[in-house]
Amino acid sequence: EKVKDSMRVLLPVLLNKSHDSYDKIRAILLYIFSTNGTTQENLDKLIQNVHIENDSDMIRNWKYLDVPVISSFVAQQHKYVRRDRSKEETFQLSRWTPVIKDVMEDAIENKLDSKDWPYCSRCPPTWNGSGAV
Repeated sequence: EKVKDSMRVLLPVLLNKSHDSYDKIRAILLYIFSTNGTTQENLDKLIQNVHIENDSDMIRNWKYLDVPVISSFVAQQHKYVRRDRSKEETFQLSRWTPVIKDVMEDAIENKLDSKDWPYCSRCPPTWNGSGAV
């Protein structure tokens, strides 16, 4: 059965003192995933009322995996360019390829943009990909 007003169901769970803060973060993330994002004000109110200010990065960092945490975040500055996989062999039931596969392949091939991925260090030019760095 589809939940009509998810915030009405979510608030008693979040305000319950017996629940762990990680469970509350999971509940907020489920709400964000189900509504395809929320407003900045709504997210700030949730974080303040639930008292998870120290762990709020666990929620906000999902935007780096292209999850629309903030619905106004749709106009993203740097959208990851997907690879053309139309020629690849696929199984009958698995036609969708996640974005993380493209990111990991680009990381292995040392093709990640340093502006979008500043924390990924560049490998030395003599590296041939045969071992761990």
